[in-house]
Amino acid sequence: MPATRFGLPVPAPWVPATRKALVVGVLAAFAWAATGRAQSPNPFGQPSPDRPQPSAAIKAVPGSRAQGWLSQGRSEVVARHGIVATSDPLAAQAGLDILRQGGNAIDAAVATGAVLDVTSQNDTGIGGDLFALVWVAREKKLYGLSAAGWAPAGWTPEFFTARLGVTRVPGTGVNAATVPGAVAGYDALLTRFGTMTFKETFERAARIADEGWGLAERRDDDLRGAAKGLAADADSRATFLDGDRAPDLYGIIRNPALAKALRLIQQQGKDAFYKGDIAAAIVAKVQGGGGVMTRDDLAAFEPEWVDPVTTNYHGYDVFQLPPPGQGFAALEMLNILEVCVPKLGFNLTALGPSDPMYWHLMVEAKKLAYTDLLARNGDPKFTTVPVAQLLSKDYAATLCGKIDPSAASKPGVAGGSDGGTIYLTTADRWGNMVSLVHSVFGVYGSRATVGPYGFVLHNRGTAFSLDPKSPNVVAPHKRPFHSIIAGFVMKDGRPLMAFGNMGGSVQPETHAQHMVNLIDHGMNVQMTTDTARFTHNQNSNMLSLEQNLFALVGAALGQKGHQVRAVDGGAVGGYQGVLFTRDPRLPEPVFDRRSVTDDLPVNGVYRAGSDHRKDGQAVGW
Repeated sequence: MPATRFGLPVPAPWVPATRKALVVGVLAAFAWAATGRAQSPNPFGQPSPDRPQPSAAIKAVPGSRAQGWLSQGRSEVVARHGIVATSDPLAAQAGLDILRQGGNAIDAAVATGAVLDVTSQNDTGIGGDLFALVWVAREKKLYGLSAAGWAPAGWTPEFFTARLGVTRVPGTGVNAATVPGAVAGYDALLTRFGTMTFKETFERAARIADEGWGLAERRDDDLRGAAKGLAADADSRATFLDGDRAPDLYGIIRNPALAKALRLIQQQGKDAFYKGDIAAAIVAKVQGGGGVMTRDDLAAFEPEWVDPVTTNYHGYDVFQLPPPGQGFAALEMLNILEVCVPKLGFNLTALGPSDPMYWHLMVEAKKLAYTDLLARNGDPKFTTVPVAQLLSKDYAATLCGKIDPSAASKPGVAGGSDGGTIYLTTADRWGNMVSLVHSVFGVYGSRATVGPYGFVLHNRGTAFSLDPKSPNVVAPHKRPFHSIIAGFVMKDGRPLMAFGNMGGSVQPETHAQHMVNLIDHGMNVQMTTDTARFTHNQNSNMLSLEQNLFALVGAALGQKGHQVRAVDGGAVGGYQGVLFTRDPRLPEPVFDRRSVTDDLPVNGVYRAGSDHRKDGQAVGW
């Protein structure tokens, strides 16, 4: 196989005629009676109370493609004027419409995110946080944006231990919620690099919230799982449930209260959220539930532009956002793989993803990177996080001796948690590219809803520690350890790929798996997500493998001492990715409206992939 990168290359007995006719007639009548109505109680996958997701009970095997890797679920989407990939088709189409109207990738990212804030509050919403990496083609520069909300001024360890009488920051309720940063993040993106405003970019989201949308499979599963928790909050119950139960799969969902909030932001900008009527409603909700968030906590919050952190993996520069995000763990894991695997006498490309040793080495590298992450990560405004040291190749070399090819290790530091998140990526005719991640953390966040405006508050505060020795100990206006990360790849100073894989603690380990797939194995940007993944729990030391992978290598890994189990795709999050291939024969883009009026494409081609584990798609034009 040639080397590739990112996927670049018996007869019936005789019967007398009259008797035969009679038999045929009788058989036909029986056949009509048997087939006059559907034999399945759920034709066309229509749900029923006893089968809320009918397809789950059907015993079938997947078909094969006609070319390439036969298990690849769909083709890459290829386009030149613009492209969007995310976990909801309505959101992807909203972003694509913005591009068709002449907006850029930044405008499209905000429009895409806003629709997700409506249809996907299991994962995200205007009550959550946001991070982005933005490639600005005119400047030939990659920017980082951190819109991680901070703790209320009244949050101290004593507030939780003495006043609330708890030993950790709650996972649900208003005292799990920090100041939401997402709306300020959208504003920062549009103000600095956008060509449109909230009026244009929030329009589709507001209409969908008002008119309603159909409940898709993945989000239906999350909603049914969260129904009991949502029912405990009167505002959440009224907003998300039909009585005490989840709405039916494929049912029409409306959220006019959220439409009202989006309309206010269209009219008044971010001030509506941080200083106006929405701010007042947030504070009323929090303080009504025994919390201490104030109007000042909201009004004083600002996102910040940050420098991305990076490492070079086998000739490609991989970028992540800095702390308090956990992105540096993905980079450290790649360094360990690049430096240590050869020292141990192996090669990931030669081993390949069907060899148990391949997965053993990946998992052991993950444990080492997460040990540093969980011991060192925190808000850099409050603690020193030695990112430069942790991302040096020399440091990675010091860790090689901790990997035993014959035996699984015990993680040096425990920690980590699950979470719900969305990831989206956009690219436009000028070559701008956005890698954006946005989240309410847990499934339906804190499960405390701001009733007048139809959105749930995130529970990001639960990531804080109450241990005074921890770099992540809670403090006023401090940002917690953040799980959501966005990735970007460059080659020789040029943009190559925007990618991400949402899903709480799984994100760094899956980012690293995608880079190995793409760079070391030459998978294309769709195949990388259609292949099986692992996730490892640093607390329990449990190694989870998707079912087909477990069948292939689970027993062999168990013999090395791993605690192994089979899981479905919900355990490994969801990926989206966009790759840009520049055509050197074409001129650079024209950075003015001529690109729109003359309908000019980018100087190359975009290729995108989207995860079958979610409800979404990649779309291009």
